[in-house]
Amino acid sequence: MRTRRVFLNRLDPEAHEPEDAVVVIDVLRSFSTAAYAFAAGASAIYPVETVAGAFNLQRTMPSAVTSGAVGGGAPIPGFDFGNSPSILQGADLVGRPLIQTTAAGVRGLARFHFSPALFAGSLVIGRATARALLALQPAEVCFVITGEWIDRDGDEDIACADYLEALLRGQDPDPEIYAARVRNSDFGRRFQAGTHANLPPDDLMLCAQPDRFDFALRAVHTDGQLQLHQSRTVDAKVQATQS
Repeated sequence: MRTRRVFLNRLDPEAHEPEDAVVVIDVLRSFSTAAYAFAAGASAIYPVETVAGAFNLQRTMPSAVTSGAVGGGAPIPGFDFGNSPSILQGADLVGRPLIQTTAAGVRGLARFHFSPALFAGSLVIGRATARALLALQPAEVCFVITGEWIDRDGDEDIACADYLEALLRGQDPDPEIYAARVRNSDFGRRFQAGTHANLPPDDLMLCAQPDRFDFALRAVHTDGQLQLHQSRTVDAKVQATQS
């Protein structure tokens, strides 16, 4: 199984497009938040790239709630929740769909929506994501790093990709090494500082918990709309694969 990486914010339009499996990684915070939303009972998550598109979709789904943030992590006006796992952890979303709009992770899913096997990745679902990929046995897995910006190194997402790659190669890495990198990344240190109302330290703590959940997040098209669903690989073990 080959692996490669691309960075969402510096994609070469002439580059080879992935043809097998794609994992769009957003540790801080889109796809950590998504995992906590499912743990709170959400029935499905609808990633929508624009705020207007999210409101339009919500009008067709009266039971849906909205979650998201714009640049800098500020909650979107009119949305039910910000992009915050600590808020969603205590929410009651049982049986309700969630519409998610974020500047990085959701944009990455939209960019690679055509992929035959598309996953949303974060550290809290790392091992489950590796299990799902091993079950599929794609020839190549492309990791999409979304957290690198002009003022951010994106190492929280690179660390997650490193962890997944080690698991796919049959190694048994220490998850805490990667969790520490999430905490110490450029963006992670902003949460640690505790000086930004929209970047609470509790969110960093929840996002830096490797393998907290036993499901992967698989993106599928249903009725013309991209959706995230929980995907569990039963009785599968992360084991060595041929490179």
